[in-house]
Amino acid sequence: MAQKIRVTVWNENIHEREHEHIRKIYPEGMHGAIASFLKKQPDLEVRTATQEQPEHGLTEKVLAETDVLTWWGHAGHDGVADAVVNRVHARVLDGMGLIVLHSGHFAKIFRKLMGTNCGLQWREAGEKERLWVVDSSHPIAAGLGPYFELPHTEMYGEQFDIPKPDELVFISWFEGGNVFRSGCCWSRGRGKIFYFRPGHETYPIYHDQTVLQVITNAVRWAKFNGNTQTCGINTCPCADQPLEPIKK
Repeated sequence: MAQKIRVTVWNENIHEREHEHIRKIYPEGMHGAIASFLKKQPDLEVRTATQEQPEHGLTEKVLAETDVLTWWGHAGHDGVADAVVNRVHARVLDGMGLIVLHSGHFAKIFRKLMGTNCGLQWREAGEKERLWVVDSSHPIAAGLGPYFELPHTEMYGEQFDIPKPDELVFISWFEGGNVFRSGCCWSRGRGKIFYFRPGHETYPIYHDQTVLQVITNAVRWAKFNGNTQTCGINTCPCADQPLEPIKK
């Protein structure tokens, strides 16, 4: 039997604790809604972590036991300790996958990995979003049609200050006319990163089955399957044995 993919679903969990109307949408938190769906997948082993926990729930041990980390943040970006950010950054370079959701575009870890401001336009008007699949052959788009729609969302619009994605899976069109690169992939070190736009806390986005399927597909895509040899904090394949004789 293949080893299960170990997933940690991280959420700052601030809005759900502080606002009753959001708690009604996500009584177990957004992390709970995402984790509940992922736990139904037989190839995944799922745990959750939140910002209020010691070390934000992302200890050395937890990260060492995580193949893919999903990240949702908004109100608490500045409160995430730099030591934890550096720890997550090192694990991504070592091969841990990272799925950044919605307002996580301003998370310290995402900006550190991107090397840009990651700013964008936004509007909260509850408008319709149509997400077009622009790479139907990509594993993250598995099982999807040419597009899917969310009836009420917060708008994110271009320009989105990110490096050019290695792969672009989704582009969004909004009822108000804006467009946005909503599904972007990168590699950093040996780790894979996927940014997925949907997920404003005042809408039941993480109860949408297509959104949850995309996250599930992204988790499977982001799992590292390469050389597991390491040397140093920034993981690299060891080459202590030369390919050719060395003349001294």
